[in-house]
Amino acid sequence: MTVAAASVRRLAGWLRRLNSWRQEHVSDRMFVLMLAFCVGLLSAVAAFVLHWLINQIVALLTSQFDASSSNWLYLVYPVVGIYLTSLFIRYVVKDDISHGITRILYAISQNRSRLKAHNTWTSVVASAITIGFGGSVGAEAPIVLTGSAIGSCLGKVFRMDSRTLMLLVGCGAAGAIAGIFKAPIAGLVFTIEVLMIDLTMASLMPILISCVTATCFTYIFSGDAALFTFHLDNQWTVERIPACILLGGFCGLVSLYFIRAMGWCEDMFARFKDKSHVRLVIGGSMLSLLIYLFPSLYGEGYGPINLLLNGSNEADWEPLLNNSLFSGEVGMLVPYVALVLITKVFATSATNGGGGCGGTFAPSLFIGCFSGFLFARLWNMHDVGVFVPEKNFALMGMAGVMSGVMHAPLTGIFLIAELTGGYSLFLPLMIVSTCAYLTITLFEPHSIYSSRLARQGKLITHNTDHAVLTLMQLESVVERDYMGVEPDTELGHIVRRISRSRYSVIPVLDAAGTLLGEIDITKIRNIVFRIELYHHFTAKQLMQPPLATLNDDMPMTRVMTTFETTRANWLPVLNRDGHLHGYVSRERLYTQYRKMVADMSED
Repeated sequence: MTVAAASVRRLAGWLRRLNSWRQEHVSDRMFVLMLAFCVGLLSAVAAFVLHWLINQIVALLTSQFDASSSNWLYLVYPVVGIYLTSLFIRYVVKDDISHGITRILYAISQNRSRLKAHNTWTSVVASAITIGFGGSVGAEAPIVLTGSAIGSCLGKVFRMDSRTLMLLVGCGAAGAIAGIFKAPIAGLVFTIEVLMIDLTMASLMPILISCVTATCFTYIFSGDAALFTFHLDNQWTVERIPACILLGGFCGLVSLYFIRAMGWCEDMFARFKDKSHVRLVIGGSMLSLLIYLFPSLYGEGYGPINLLLNGSNEADWEPLLNNSLFSGEVGMLVPYVALVLITKVFATSATNGGGGCGGTFAPSLFIGCFSGFLFARLWNMHDVGVFVPEKNFALMGMAGVMSGVMHAPLTGIFLIAELTGGYSLFLPLMIVSTCAYLTITLFEPHSIYSSRLARQGKLITHNTDHAVLTLMQLESVVERDYMGVEPDTELGHIVRRISRSRYSVIPVLDAAGTLLGEIDITKIRNIVFRIELYHHFTAKQLMQPPLATLNDDMPMTRVMTTFETTRANWLPVLNRDGHLHGYVSRERLYTQYRKMVADMSED
């Protein structure tokens, strides 16, 4: 223990000296660019390690499966994976690491972009176990959380301010997306659309450096092979515009189903929050049964996606039915695809709800691919008059559902175009993504990642005023050096308190610290200087109810609105027990607000 403590002290001293040298010899702007490079490199390493671990586990467990029949081990592996993951989280991590991207959004808006150090590796291990054993979730959200945590921790080590920390968190997320998919533009756009990091000249170069660095090192680690392969056999024509518009609307409705069904399932599992064994039984049983019936739900689902993106006839698509009860029944392809599309969201929810770790990024791509294929297949089966290639529409469906689920049409367009080299389908990708986004916004104003934070008023947006209020913390403007009095305190003693107080109000408290009322100094001027009345009035007679009270967990938007409506100079802040926590000064609140607006507006 002594040796470890000494090592920590030596490391801390070395970091202090390094930081002092850096401040003297390297400009802040240049150092941020250097950190962005390091974040991009480490994000690429994390992405490579995670996918390598997943592939090794999958190969070990499923390489001997007979493709011509169902396999009972599909009933076992997912439960084992969820159980091992839950043990790892409970006894090693001892923290909640689910909902990775939502956790990043919360850290940006409520925790000054500070993520815990263990997030740099725990999500990688947990999601590798979950997905490798068949968990029907994606590895992208854990990697994005890992990359963002790397950026946050590097920033904390070198004592960067909150604004720079936010930028480094964005660099980590962008580098993670760019590294996973070898798509630097998509990484940049994802950070702007989903994490809502404003793109200024100060933030553009670090995020670009992180994206390019992560992409280059991913090529070095894994070669030129793309995550998805796609070859355009049938060029897009203008006659397919109506089909593209309808596909976009269909993807928007599928996105709505995805978000609503996911929310319902999460609420169901939340009822058993303190009963992990019940969640494991329910989630594991549901997931195992679904994977046994539909093996395409096993893991991230990139294999089935590639089948649909590269097939052009029933013989090419038939392997999709392998290991299932439908094996060899190619005539059941359309019902099988429809059932997989419907059940994927329940498989994803069961994985996370049962105790696994993973994200909804890959499931949205999976459902989008199956949605596009199903739409095109049904269109062609009904002989509408214009042939639509199933593989092309499967590709466009990926962009459509991603745009709807994430409320990020640009991310959907550029990610799918970069992933597959499908730039010749750029226009139809734009049509489908835009129509899907417009459709989902009619029903859901926020993405699957931000809906919970938006309901709590804790979501950063591109509106500067709202963003500043979200970033502000009520605790940072609460003043606790108030001088309270008891209800039976006489006026003479109150006057002595007034002479030592810088507040314009004196709180009246009971013995437990509960606020009973407050005395407004400006309203007792007529008696303050009349010494003969000092024993005739008590605090109980002079106090009045406060114009309004604030709660210590109240969003700053409501705090600002309360000050506007009451026109008060001071307002009391109460804790959950109703006890006085402190006072907020209108002057201090507006001073900090103006400073943060000025800082955020700088390039």
